[in-house]
Amino acid sequence: MSAHSRSLVLGVALSLFSFVPRAGAEDPQTVLARAKAASGGAAWDGVRTLHSKVRLETGGLSGTAESFEDVRAGYFTDAFQLGPYTGAEGFDATGSWSQDGTGDVTRSDSGDDREGSINEAYRRSYSYWYPDRRPAALTDAGTRQEGDRTFHIVRVVPAGGRPFEMWFDAATGLHDRTVEQTAKETRTTSFSDHREVAGLRLPFRLRVTNGDPQFDQLVTYELYEVNPEIDAARLTAPKPRLDDVSLADGALSTTLPFELINNHIYVDVQVNGRPLRVMLDTGGVNVLTPASAEALGLQGEGSFQARGTGEKTESFGLTRVNEVRIGAATVRDQVFYVMPFRDLDKVEGVPLSGLVGFEVFKRFVVRIDYAARRLTLTRPDAFQEPPGAVAVPFTFDEMTPQIEGKLDGIAGKFTIDTGSRSSLDVTRPFAETHRLADKPGKKIEALAGWGLGGGVRGLVTRSGLLELGPVQVPAPVTTLALQKRGSLTDPYVAGNVGGGILRRFTVTFDYQRQQIWFEPNAAHGEEDVWDRSGLWLNRGDDGYRVEDVVHGSPAAAAGLQVGDTVLTVEGKQAKDLPLAEARDLLKGAPGTRVHLQVKTGDGAPREVAVVLVEMV
Repeated sequence: MSAHSRSLVLGVALSLFSFVPRAGAEDPQTVLARAKAASGGAAWDGVRTLHSKVRLETGGLSGTAESFEDVRAGYFTDAFQLGPYTGAEGFDATGSWSQDGTGDVTRSDSGDDREGSINEAYRRSYSYWYPDRRPAALTDAGTRQEGDRTFHIVRVVPAGGRPFEMWFDAATGLHDRTVEQTAKETRTTSFSDHREVAGLRLPFRLRVTNGDPQFDQLVTYELYEVNPEIDAARLTAPKPRLDDVSLADGALSTTLPFELINNHIYVDVQVNGRPLRVMLDTGGVNVLTPASAEALGLQGEGSFQARGTGEKTESFGLTRVNEVRIGAATVRDQVFYVMPFRDLDKVEGVPLSGLVGFEVFKRFVVRIDYAARRLTLTRPDAFQEPPGAVAVPFTFDEMTPQIEGKLDGIAGKFTIDTGSRSSLDVTRPFAETHRLADKPGKKIEALAGWGLGGGVRGLVTRSGLLELGPVQVPAPVTTLALQKRGSLTDPYVAGNVGGGILRRFTVTFDYQRQQIWFEPNAAHGEEDVWDRSGLWLNRGDDGYRVEDVVHGSPAAAAGLQVGDTVLTVEGKQAKDLPLAEARDLLKGAPGTRVHLQVKTGDGAPREVAVVLVEMV
């Protein structure tokens, strides 16, 4: 594992320090030359390869990692074990790759991963000392003071990469830390305990942080080898190994029903022989709620940080499951996250036991027939292209498929996400860059979604045309995200396409060939309808809790307030009425009067009528 390595398991990052302006800029090459001299000087000129072994500590777990590096090319492989989780990641002539504990290999081509990998290759090749290896723009970024320590800072932008800072201790000349803004956080890697190895001064201790100490990653080096012979196979992505799946009786495929609730797909599965109903999420990992894990006699190990669409983060642990059965398909020996999904059962209005997603999609061709509510898993070698369907190629944004598309003629990358109920959520950076809020059309600020990390506020509007390759979706309801944190702040992504659009098709996902097949169904020509009441309701103890009331909406005109409890809807007890049905009623035709019984605090129940209107 290199002294410049990214976090192997989870991304992490930084606190702020005081900035001290310099009277005169210092040539970055002077700072870098001083750092090279302090780190071994000319001894670096002969370094071709590095091999290292380390101890890892993070999230309450400890483990080990081993790295092999081609220093002159910047290629590397890191393999690690942490609690129940094992895996590897690397960078070769083709790009970055990752391998999970089952042997599956994925190449991500997201902007975040691509630019981050280019930066990593730049650092691993020590190109700041050897600019002929990988070019970059270097500028002086001044000095900063921390107590009695002064740091010279060099801003680096590798060709094809993104900016990052290198901090050098003014007293010792040694490289003290790297600071890099990723898609979702600022990540700081600090280096200490420098010791001499083969004429080089190398750090024997690293700390990676995102500013929240409980998720820091500590790395302690136990071995460095300089210029060992490294087999070329160690520095290329391994071949995928997917021998942990089977279909009963030699079948080529299996088909099972699913429920569509709030545009989310719920399937019945068996985990270690116990029946559970889980959500199917194209980009999600395997997840169990703590209650489900406990019922299975499993316990999460460690405490790690997860980010979703909401602005907050959640903690999760890791556990291992013997087998998951989906219809006649069995997937064995899988790592699951144990995560509470705080409040999502209230948001969905139904119990949520967990998720299955990427691991299933990677092993089968997955066909989702939204109209018939049928899910089919097919062996990739037995898959036949669906006649009449349109094939759209995709790349991976980490584990989520990502398509080149256009929104009203503006090009961007759009993730395809069955785990989202929305039609289209546009990221804040994309909306701001293209001034989408200033374009003509009605816009309302509202609580427009809810996911991991909490509610999602945005400007809800209607776009003209969404193009996903050759697939066209006219007039989709579109949310322009107002989030300051979370996945909808990713500057590399234009938007997230969810179930509100996907339900208009039969969609077939072929992760191995990286294609999605779209077949329009009977819902394709229907109008995309957003809520017409101005209410966001979640399940509460005595009915539905009002979480949001849009200013100037029918709900506001009827006197509803955030925190109110809806007791009945059209005479039906809210505690007995599925929340999804209530939401459908509030999408009724404009002019429809929806009668509610509402209570504010400890006050007496009152009857109100919400007259629906077209909101966007």
